This record gives sequence, C-alpha cells and structure tokens, in this order.
Amino acid sequence: MLKSSLEQELLLKYPNIIGIDEVGRGPLAGPVVIAGYKLLSDTKVNPSINDSKKISKAKRELLSDFLKKEGSYHISIIPNDYIDEFGISNSIVKGINEIIINLDPKYTLIDGYFKEKFHTNYSMIVRGDSTHYSIAAASIIAKVERDKIMKEYSKIYPIYEFDKNVGYGTKKHIELIKENGICTIHRKSFLKNYI
Repeated sequence: MLKSSLEQELLLKYPNIIGIDEVGRGPLAGPVVIAGYKLLSDTKVNPSINDSKKISKAKRELLSDFLKKEGSYHISIIPNDYIDEFGISNSIVKGINEIIINLDPKYTLIDGYFKEKFHTNYSMIVRGDSTHYSIAAASIIAKVERDKIMKEYSKIYPIYEFDKNVGYGTKKHIELIKENGICTIHRKSFLKNYI
C-alpha cells in the first residue's frame, strides 16, 4: 500500500504528517499501546505496509524494524490501572496527545473517531489503517510493541498464557481467570462479567 491520495495532497501543503493508531482497545489484560508515525514527502515507503491485523506476526516484526529505521515514530503505553480509572477512550486520547507533543506534526491523521479536540491540524478516519500508509505504519509499530510487552508479562504470569492470547478474552483465558482469579495487569473494569 502506497501513500493515499489524501496523504499525497497533505504533503504538498505540509512539511510532514503523522498517522496515529492504537492496539489493545479490547483486551481483558495489559496496556493499550498507541503509536504515531511521521511521514515526509521523501520518506521511503514499503508497499507491504498494511493494516497490522492483515499481516503475519513475522512480517509485522520485519516491517516494524523497517519503519523505525526509515522514519520518526513515538510509542505511548497506557497501563491497565489508568484504563480502569479513566476508561479506554480517555486512555487512548492521552496517548494521542503524548504523540502529538513528541512528534510535533503539521497535520495528523487519527484512526477512529473521538469527541475530543486535539491541538493540531487533524482528520479522524475510521478504519484508516486499511487505507492510509502513515496510520497503517503506526498500527504495525503499536502491534509489535504490545505483543512484546505481553510476551514479557507471560514470563511473570505464565498461568494466563499471555504469550498466546495477548490479553484478549479468549475462551481459555476466561477459564484461567475463573480458575485462578486475576493478576495485577488485568483490567478490572473489563472483567465485571467474568469475576
């Protein structure tokens, strides 16, 4: 996937744009990870870049390495206790704002829809990770980062198999919660129907 027509138009007007996407909105455990990727008119693009959900794990890791080498990016990690206190939407907004501060974009493309206003020129694009290079790039970086985090948590809490379910509410994961209770990285606000 190459740069979208919108991205190409924006890069004629602005020296840079960034795409933002999050991974981990729905899991029962672990953080939500938000990533931003900066795109310049001369950024080297990779035609294999696409929505992270449509790419194999091995390919995602290779593409994440490519993206980090070729462009500027920022990752924001919002932990489960913040999610429990302030909600998932506010948590993602916090991450978006951190990325905007750190990358200082001239224009921002944000995946999804939010009621909040952001301090940048921006557009919100539902399912933008399937149509816009910068957002897809951000989705890949965020997915690879979150998978690494959950793999590390699986070493601390092996009983929950976080290396397999990455915190999502699979049938096996829910069974393990019912058998063993919850651990410190579970989102209590997401588990009201299970515990």
